[in-house]
Amino acid sequence: MKPLPALELVTRLEDADWLDPVAKSVRKAVLKVVKPRWVRDVLHGVPIGHPVHPLAVQIPIGAWLSAGVLDAVSGGEKAARLLIGVGTASVIPSALAGFTDWSQLHPQQQRVGLVHAAANVTATGLYVASLVLRATGSQGGGKVLAYLGLATVSAGGFLGGHLSYRQAAGVNHSEEIPHRFPSGWHALAPLAELPEGGLHKHEVAGIPLLVHRDGKDVNVLSNVCSHLSGPLHEGRIKDDDGDPCVVCPWHRSMFSLRTGEVKAGPATSRQPLFETRVTGGLVEVRLPGADG
Repeated sequence: MKPLPALELVTRLEDADWLDPVAKSVRKAVLKVVKPRWVRDVLHGVPIGHPVHPLAVQIPIGAWLSAGVLDAVSGGEKAARLLIGVGTASVIPSALAGFTDWSQLHPQQQRVGLVHAAANVTATGLYVASLVLRATGSQGGGKVLAYLGLATVSAGGFLGGHLSYRQAAGVNHSEEIPHRFPSGWHALAPLAELPEGGLHKHEVAGIPLLVHRDGKDVNVLSNVCSHLSGPLHEGRIKDDDGDPCVVCPWHRSMFSLRTGEVKAGPATSRQPLFETRVTGGLVEVRLPGADG
């Protein structure tokens, strides 16, 4: 079966660099509005381990879809109006989370995301206008605008799905590591050859690893940032209350070198942490749960 023609249009949208100046301006505004780091982390979804935006959008979409059903049956106008109001009010937190995530994406993803956001803003405007018409007694006109809003937000949802599932925005880019890395212990390097401090890239079984030596302790994480695959060995070390962390060079996600835990977003998934041991002067690594 051939893909829908709409998919080709969306694919072309990824390369629409004429959107970049607009994206740059919007990104600048988002970073100015959502400034505190802890607020950005909450909106990214660091506390819950995955993005907040896909959860938050269920409220407006669900409310608006339910309103569409009620508008189609006799006597459902009052309830439909209430649901449209609920959906419209819930747009603000979901939009804040979405724009915060969008501000930390690659250009191709931002282009699609910008049109996705424009569709959702347009849909919200249509629903607000629908409420205004209903309040003035024009129930028929209000229903028409509501159905146009539903069609528009559905198109925006299609773009959101493309952004997530085709362009891998918001997913864990390190999820595959346990399925590619072989089980058991594997040689990394002689301890004496590992430089003290710093961030260094090594490869074991074809998997790039981030290595940080602190005396006799060797911390090893996946070198691929879980946010958007940034090379962590090109980042920098930052102390977080005595816990040495690595800051990704691409979007400044921060991970504990000792545990792999996310200390700051936009990443929401922890880095795969490798166990280490020294046998006869040779550092060996093992990834718990590896089944490659």
